[in-house]
Amino acid sequence: MELISFFDYRKKSTVSKAKKGDKEAFLALIDENRLNIYRVARGILKDTVDIEDAIQNTIIKSFQKINSLKQDEYFRTWLIKILINECTQILRKGKRVTYLSENSDTEIYNDSYENIDLTKAINSLSEELRVTTVLFYFEDMSTKDIAKLLKISDGTVRSRLTRARTKLREIMGEVEI
Repeated sequence: MELISFFDYRKKSTVSKAKKGDKEAFLALIDENRLNIYRVARGILKDTVDIEDAIQNTIIKSFQKINSLKQDEYFRTWLIKILINECTQILRKGKRVTYLSENSDTEIYNDSYENIDLTKAINSLSEELRVTTVLFYFEDMSTKDIAKLLKISDGTVRSRLTRARTKLREIMGEVEI
């Protein structure tokens, strides 16, 4: 119990330092959350360039607005919320752009734990189902935290997860018994 409290205190202390303008503390927080940021962005966006843009914009905005973070212990949730907003903005812009040539067959990821079929199945989900699924399964966020983050009810989160699981079973070809 004491060990957990020490780590919580250390993290809070790092966030406090970052809020006071300590760039090293901010970079340490970003480094600590980089895999989470990447997985969420990859779960929402399909294009590598879009993923990189979303992450870069998230880091810039979070650095500029870190003083608006009210509770230090929610840094990760706050950062992911900024990321989701950035991803949503990129998706909206992408719908208006027409590409002359599109290489959708070439998806390049360097994630050694990736299941390509599952990734494609998740990417085929609607945005609301995809975001909820990524946050719950890849970021280990509780339904309550997802509800707060997305500003929806806990029941809506559970409903989206149920619908996402059903669609993923259909896509992956699994038969329910």
